[in-house]
Amino acid sequence: MKSPRRTALIVLIGLLIVGILGGLFASQQTFKKRHQERIVATTYAVVQIADRLKLPLVGVPNTANKMPARYRNVTKVGSPMNPSAEKIASVKPTAVYSVTTLKDQFGKSFKQQHIKPYFLKLQSVSDLQQVVTKMGHQYDRQKEARSANHEINQAITTAKQRAKGRQRPRVLVLMGLPGAGYMIATNHAYVGNLVTLAGGQNVFPSKDQEYIQPSDEAIQKAHPQVILRLEHAMPEMVTAQFNSEFKSQSFWHQTPAVQSKRVYDLQEPDFDATANMHAAKALGEVSQWLYPGSR
Repeated sequence: MKSPRRTALIVLIGLLIVGILGGLFASQQTFKKRHQERIVATTYAVVQIADRLKLPLVGVPNTANKMPARYRNVTKVGSPMNPSAEKIASVKPTAVYSVTTLKDQFGKSFKQQHIKPYFLKLQSVSDLQQVVTKMGHQYDRQKEARSANHEINQAITTAKQRAKGRQRPRVLVLMGLPGAGYMIATNHAYVGNLVTLAGGQNVFPSKDQEYIQPSDEAIQKAHPQVILRLEHAMPEMVTAQFNSEFKSQSFWHQTPAVQSKRVYDLQEPDFDATANMHAAKALGEVSQWLYPGSR
């Protein structure tokens, strides 16, 4: 007859073995799940997020931006504005990601290929952090997600400290459009959000619109002290357009920003129309432009 102590020891050993086997099985399932993921990123902003989270990709967009080393030999699936449903389908994806601002670009061809993209909201730094957190949890990259968000939080804290106790500058944000002039970015646009976080006052706030039509008279009356010119697409063309506009239209010379030479050009990869993993650096630059001479 077995003693109670011996019986208890056997039960304990059995439980330990079951626990170890359960842990090994769970680890094996996680490893298997990681290697079964076939993710397609159709915009460069999503590529950056995937790279920061160390996610595997089987499809990336055609872009002039430098592709992270881990994705250089990955299948190109077309431009963010016009991705190819056929190429995406050919890599047999388990998930396809784009951004909400390009939702209209995914038409009938995607339904015909039985592809249902996920659209990430990246209109603000907060949106970006939420996406990073959610994808970090979904793909078991919580550590990487926390690290990325910590970096952004540090940049926000630094920007707030730089602006503390100082008068808020009046800021005008313009988004250049290749061959079609420019739009005014409100506080709801990504760069407008950077201005808010940096402690600036957007001279064209809105309740819900990201971009509004420009008005020479309204810009004059706004008296912007700082002008940020976003040149996220075809920067050479857009920069030339802006320079021509600012030279030919006399009202620009009457703005405090031009008179004090506080006009700044924003280009990729640090700046874009949607939030991306350069957010911490971009916020730091905007903060220094708004509050020069401070740490």
